[in-house]
Amino acid sequence: MARPNQNHNQNSSQNQNTNPNPNQNPNEDFNLRETSPSLGGGRVPGNDKVGTAFDLVEQMHYLYVRVVKAKELEAKEGDDSSHPDPYVEVKIGNYVGLTKHFENKPNAEWNQVFALLKDRIQSFVVEVMVKDKDNDSRDDFIGRVCFDLSEIPKRVPPDSPLAPQWYRLENKNGDRVKGELMLAVWMGTQADEAFPESWHLDATSVSGDGVASIRSKVYLSPRLWYVRVNVIEAQELQINDRNRQPEVFVKVGLGNLVLRTKNSLSRNSIPFWNEDLMFVVAEPFEEQLVLSVEDKVGPNKDEVLGKCLIPLQNAEKRTDHKPPSSRWYNLEKHVTTEGGQKNVVKLSSRVHLRICLDGGYHVLDELTHYSSDLRATAKQLWAPSIGVLELGILNAQGLSAMKKKDGRGTTDAYCVAKYGQKWIRTRTIVDSFTPKWNEQYTWEVFDPCTVITIGVFDNCNLQGGERGRGAKDPRIGKVRIRLSTLETDRVYTHLYPLIVLQPSGVKKTGEIQLAVRFTCSSLINMLQMYSQPLLPKMHYLHPLSVVQIDSLRHQATQIVSTRLTRAEPPLRKEVVEYMLDVGSQMWSIRKSKANYCRILEIVLCFGAFFRWFDHICNWKNPISTVLVHIMFLVVTVFPRIILSTVFFYLLLVGIWKYRSRPRHPPHMDIKLSHADRTNLDELDEEFDTFPTSKQVDVVRLRYDRLRSIGSRMQTVVSDLANQGERLQNLLSWRDPRATALFLIFCFISAIVLLVTPFRVITIIVGFYVLRHPRFRHRLPSVPINFFRRLPAKSDSLL
Repeated sequence: MARPNQNHNQNSSQNQNTNPNPNQNPNEDFNLRETSPSLGGGRVPGNDKVGTAFDLVEQMHYLYVRVVKAKELEAKEGDDSSHPDPYVEVKIGNYVGLTKHFENKPNAEWNQVFALLKDRIQSFVVEVMVKDKDNDSRDDFIGRVCFDLSEIPKRVPPDSPLAPQWYRLENKNGDRVKGELMLAVWMGTQADEAFPESWHLDATSVSGDGVASIRSKVYLSPRLWYVRVNVIEAQELQINDRNRQPEVFVKVGLGNLVLRTKNSLSRNSIPFWNEDLMFVVAEPFEEQLVLSVEDKVGPNKDEVLGKCLIPLQNAEKRTDHKPPSSRWYNLEKHVTTEGGQKNVVKLSSRVHLRICLDGGYHVLDELTHYSSDLRATAKQLWAPSIGVLELGILNAQGLSAMKKKDGRGTTDAYCVAKYGQKWIRTRTIVDSFTPKWNEQYTWEVFDPCTVITIGVFDNCNLQGGERGRGAKDPRIGKVRIRLSTLETDRVYTHLYPLIVLQPSGVKKTGEIQLAVRFTCSSLINMLQMYSQPLLPKMHYLHPLSVVQIDSLRHQATQIVSTRLTRAEPPLRKEVVEYMLDVGSQMWSIRKSKANYCRILEIVLCFGAFFRWFDHICNWKNPISTVLVHIMFLVVTVFPRIILSTVFFYLLLVGIWKYRSRPRHPPHMDIKLSHADRTNLDELDEEFDTFPTSKQVDVVRLRYDRLRSIGSRMQTVVSDLANQGERLQNLLSWRDPRATALFLIFCFISAIVLLVTPFRVITIIVGFYVLRHPRFRHRLPSVPINFFRRLPAKSDSLL
């Protein structure tokens, strides 16, 4: 536990929390910036290929004080019969840290480490004081040990840890008193083994349970499985009303989710379904399947014919498409007696099921194009790793104030990174707009076409207990890096913009500096991955429907967020959902415009080719046109070189573009996202809940706007349908004259092509297409006029 000194310099704290950009320019830079930090933070470089544990971060020097234990401490003043209630106070300038106190224990043991960044040390002396806790009055001073900062030894791993020593306590006058304290004091870096569990003295505002929430931590996502329940049939059901046709269905529940089959309209007591119901479950399999067979006896009224509980521990695990073995399960019924007691009655009814854990699928808890892991659930299907991903989270700059504290803006920032099943959380830097983390993490890579996600959040749970419970950690921004865009063995150091989209518009909340390196351990295995399916084979042999994928992904994200929320310290639900892009597939006019522009940009690439061809046909550049004529004659006379010429041309284009290849990893682009061109009403609609919570007038306005957009899409789809139907009507005799003309044209063309060499026809057609503009006219050609006159089914639409 750490607390501030009463004489703390308030001016320095105020300067630390003054936002450097209070009036941020609306035309601020949202681009990526390359940096050149001094990397190599605290560990001697080794000979291993993947580098050392802290070679992608800047070195940060810390003063460490390890308080181990005390012995023979003096009793309280004026009471020789009792023992002291000791605790230790570590004081370095204005920073003070306290250990916990023990009741009546002269030989207390703490084994606690305090750390303070060297740049924040404002004193030349380190004081370690032992005090006696007194609840009624001021704590009694027992003794102290002082260290001169210039004489403290330095330690750099992999040196062995500094051995603690016994120090005699002194009073305030420097005289020795009874009692000794075992300490170790040294200068080290963030590479020190004591760093992760140390108590930082500069986190003075954190107390109680909130201390655990500021430390760095590594989390693992639970291992997820698809559960497939194939409901086949039921037998010997006890239908009460034999005079009506039963409508029997099966409900299967797992956790909070309940799925049901369709109603079986069988006229006997042997209903048949053969339906698959799928769930997501996490290891260890603690929950049970709750299955009930019910009969729909009336509107909103169902009668339970029998139930059974099925544990998942013994469910068959499969990795291929072979059907699992089926099994009959006996049903039972819960009956309430007149005395109110519930009894379980075993029935002769039974249900036929196939239950298996599908390990051949990858459980999608992320969107496929953002996924950080594409492996199947079953470990025996995993391919060997192809390399190592290393991430250095250095610092952030210019963070926005996320909350108010003591009348001023402040931010307590921490980072979360997710790749594969491994989540990492950096320590929280308290009360700073320019936090420095300098923490490095490593992941195994099994597929280069995956994405690592890094998010920055503001910690609103530093107080712990009831006071901090329920407060959500607001998002500051997010960065995605696709591994396939990185060159191997190269260190990328950039400042990434942190951008959030709010109902008030797009906002840059700061920048984060990252160092990334992707090291390939097997080039052959990595190149082989490009020939493999993106997802495991079961996704293609027995594909899931779109509705199933959406439902299962929702289940998976809920399970992951629930499990990580139960960790200590918890990774909060809003953080997990933001990292997994929960809700990102909801309707958005902004995203629709962005996707439309993406498609338009691709079409314009083909349009550029047609514009170039139009310039050739219109002789805009006579030299290029003559060269195209010569090339056309060559490939026509020697047709075997056509494909070779095409591929050789593509080779030359690729080699030429290598000089202008992208040098930086991609980042969040507000122009591509149309975030800078979206009006407030569209953003308000994007952030609306589902179902909507807006007033009727607003919903009517948005509905009319959606109808307008839909009418344009309807026109485009109608035009595409018209063109396809006109192609069909060339031979359908819907227009007898047009079909007759087309058949006459086909007959003449067949005769001409039969008696004329193909090369001659190709040369004539080619030179006709490339003819000089003086032989052209602006009216549409005869084939186009003929095609546009063909009928379509649009005449028959109401």
